[in-house]
Amino acid sequence: MTLSLLLQYLLPHRALSRVIYRATRWTWAPWKNFLIDAVVKNYAVDMGDAAQPDPRAYASFNAFFTRALAPGARTAPVDPRALACPADGRISQAGAIQGGRIFQAKGFDFSVAELLGDELEAQKYTSGQFATVYLSPRDYHRVHMPLAGTLRETVHIPGRLFSVAPFTVEGVPRLFARNERLVCHFDGEHGPFCVVMVGAMLVSSVETVWSGLEIPPYANTITHKDWREKHIRLERCAEMGRFNMGSTVILLNAAPLVFEPRMTAGATIKVGQAMARFA
Repeated sequence: MTLSLLLQYLLPHRALSRVIYRATRWTWAPWKNFLIDAVVKNYAVDMGDAAQPDPRAYASFNAFFTRALAPGARTAPVDPRALACPADGRISQAGAIQGGRIFQAKGFDFSVAELLGDELEAQKYTSGQFATVYLSPRDYHRVHMPLAGTLRETVHIPGRLFSVAPFTVEGVPRLFARNERLVCHFDGEHGPFCVVMVGAMLVSSVETVWSGLEIPPYANTITHKDWREKHIRLERCAEMGRFNMGSTVILLNAAPLVFEPRMTAGATIKVGQAMARFA
């Protein structure tokens, strides 16, 4: 095990994330501009499609990080059968769920039941497909709907906050089933689908459009929220949430899909691009 991976096992994940949460919301101009300038330079952030293209115009680092896009910067697929990408980033993995398990990297996998924290819900995806999208610090950090759907339930699952950078994904077994996460269950035209927003070290804050800030607070037990009586329906490519700092989105779909040829590990993808089509 490398030193960087060993440190991730030893560091106080939640305490560090609490510090970063506050630091990224400090509005003192020299501080927030220092952080913004460093990320723009080191990660070659493209501000060309942002609603506010001047990075220093944002009130805080978090406001810059969760920036909105200019109108028309992302569009939904023309094909109504297409599954739209929920986030800007890179494909970590995508494919069929096999034996109730999701492939992570280099021989690592994890079960759908672990990821969702629910054996019964996992059974819906026994013959389904998954796609894992990694958001780096340079990416747009709002998450959008892959399909039109009605929110049924959210599940806040406690866990660690390992980094989700590629080297950690390749080195930490069952990473996505171990990190703190918010599981969002939807019912759509083709059946159930699920969007899992996975927290990460220093970047563990998650918001939704229907409930606001969901993480933190951090959970000690699995927490279910039933949303059926609220009749919350979101259209395909509508914003559903955001990461205050970056992380990973895992999409699960129960109905048969045919993935686009470009859906290979490491491929760059953006919100609204077709990931797959219903058979």
